[in-house]
Amino acid sequence: MPTAINEATVTGVAGNILSIETPTGKLMKNEVAYVCLGDERLKAEVLQVSGKTAKLQVFEETEGIRIGTRVELTGHMLSIALGPGLLGSVYDGLQIPLYDMAEQNGFFLKRGATLDPFDPDRHWALHPACRVGDQLQAGMVLGTVTERNIKHSIMVPFDEPGKVEVLEIREGEFRVTDQVARVRDTQGLERPLSMVQQWPVRTPLAGTLLRQRVIERLYPADLLVTTQRMIDTFFPIAKGGTACIPGPFGAGKTVLQGLIARHSSVDVVVLVLCGERAGEVLETINDFTTMEDPRTGGKLLDRTVMICNTSSMPVAAREASIYTGVTVAEYYRQMGCRLDLTVGPGDAGNVRPSGRDPGGRGVPGLPRLVDQRGL
Repeated sequence: MPTAINEATVTGVAGNILSIETPTGKLMKNEVAYVCLGDERLKAEVLQVSGKTAKLQVFEETEGIRIGTRVELTGHMLSIALGPGLLGSVYDGLQIPLYDMAEQNGFFLKRGATLDPFDPDRHWALHPACRVGDQLQAGMVLGTVTERNIKHSIMVPFDEPGKVEVLEIREGEFRVTDQVARVRDTQGLERPLSMVQQWPVRTPLAGTLLRQRVIERLYPADLLVTTQRMIDTFFPIAKGGTACIPGPFGAGKTVLQGLIARHSSVDVVVLVLCGERAGEVLETINDFTTMEDPRTGGKLLDRTVMICNTSSMPVAAREASIYTGVTVAEYYRQMGCRLDLTVGPGDAGNVRPSGRDPGGRGVPGLPRLVDQRGL
């Protein structure tokens, strides 16, 4: 959990939107903040900055927050951890593993509780894909581990602005937090690397590489075979394209999404259940846990990352789940995996409700957001 670099106090409360003021004036839009209520630290995000004041949206219920409540500002953007161990996991929009959270706190989520997104004790067998002295850039492969049914690439962090020289690369079994490599940039600064990297969810993963023309964005050219004859015949979907399944409650949207995920020619499924009813979320999790995967012979969940926020969760948490899902999809795309990113159906179009977004930021409609991120 990020430590505080600045403090503020609450000056107003309106639902899950807080007004805060800091004496230093050091505020940054979209930075993570924590509202302190006794032993609870409620995660929030800065929406709007105006001088020494700002608006926060809180990802938890705001009961008990009052004028004068202390707020810690971290200076870090809302980020998630990317590394081996994502597949087969069920997270909420802030990348808290829900199965582990249920085991620790019961099935009713404790406000302010958080857990590491990866098993800190699990070891992964790393096989180097480079040598000492190699010159690499952001996104290039340092080594690989076997994750479920795919070869998971451990890549040079995407925030490296230029070339780096490999000073050390290790082989063997390591935990995700262990140092496995060491690189040096053109300024002579050395950086230890593990198998996990943090990335801000509101920043496109490959944005810097595209601007530097290191990589090229590919546009849809081939058809995605879903094996659903109605779709492939009358409503074909392109690889890299976007599709929408409209329909009322009980029409079978989620069933059709499951069929596409199960039988399509994709390697990894990222399923974001944003704004769904709790019963439907539970049914989907059970289906993916028990459904046979015809591609691997295992269970469909083994090549799926699920991100769940039900309709009863605060709107800020539901919004974050979409960005989290898109970032996870970008990560596996950079490895060369074929992706099925499914969002919805509850808040897929636009999760910005009227009067709840004083920062004027909101979330663009899903097709636009996916297009902006190159998925």
